Amino acid sequence: MADAAGIQPRSLTGGARARGLWAGVVRFITLMTRNKVGFAGFLGVIFFLVLAFVVPIFVPISTATVTSQIYAPPSWAHPLGTDYEGRDIWVQIIHGGAAVMIVGFLTAAITTVIAVSLGALAAFVGGWFDEVMMGLTDIVLTIPQFPLLAVLAAFISLGNVLFVALLLSALGWPYLLRSVRAQALSLKERDYVEAARGLDLSTRHILFREILPNMMTYIVISFMLATTGAIYAEVGLIFLGLVPLAGNNWGLMINLAWIRGAVFYPPSMFYILGPVLAVALFQLSLVFMTRSLEDVFNPRLAREG
Repeated sequence: MADAAGIQPRSLTGGARARGLWAGVVRFITLMTRNKVGFAGFLGVIFFLVLAFVVPIFVPISTATVTSQIYAPPSWAHPLGTDYEGRDIWVQIIHGGAAVMIVGFLTAAITTVIAVSLGALAAFVGGWFDEVMMGLTDIVLTIPQFPLLAVLAAFISLGNVLFVALLLSALGWPYLLRSVRAQALSLKERDYVEAARGLDLSTRHILFREILPNMMTYIVISFMLATTGAIYAEVGLIFLGLVPLAGNNWGLMINLAWIRGAVFYPPSMFYILGPVLAVALFQLSLVFMTRSLEDVFNPRLAREG
């Protein structure tokens, strides 16, 4: 009896958590649908994530050269035609998105953590810490990022995904930090922050429980925009041959299509247009999705729904 009594609450708790999780998912999707353009962007992001991380499991890629199919035009067997080795372009696009997205999301995550934590802390603490952070931010902002990355690529290897993400985030955080600091300077004068100070709550509590939750909409949207910037920077570096990432990659496809002369051969136009459109449409989906994120993460709009 005791065992049965002990099992019952845990079973109910597990069921309640499952129902709460399902209710949260339904509420999230409902809020996303309030803006049709934003919901279309959300569906686009889901499509590309599935295309990059799920479909490759079921669609194998062949690296064998098929001389009889070199630069073959689009057909039922090859929807986007073939490349300079007779390999299917559509299959390469399916397998080439994961690496690009991983670097983009990882760079955006590191950039957001650095900018949000240091920007909010600089605004709240003020004094010498704020002056040092703003001085460092101004210095990094004056550095021409892309030329610097090109120079660094001549001396160090940029073949590691994590290293590329760290390098891109090390140069991309100042823009977001200044914006976060400006937002935090405004929020720290609000009544609820003054009340938290009056209660002698810790700086950590005020930052992470009072200030940052009210900036969540801006933070999430900035994360999405940082992802787009990181992907463009990554693809640009790969196109120039400065980031020799192994395996299939949209940027590498563009690079090979260019150096193999596909741009000058009309039947092979999809070899260069395919990955370009994939990058552009994924970026467009991210930007469109930010319209619905306002409804999801803005507490006032969520309550109105």
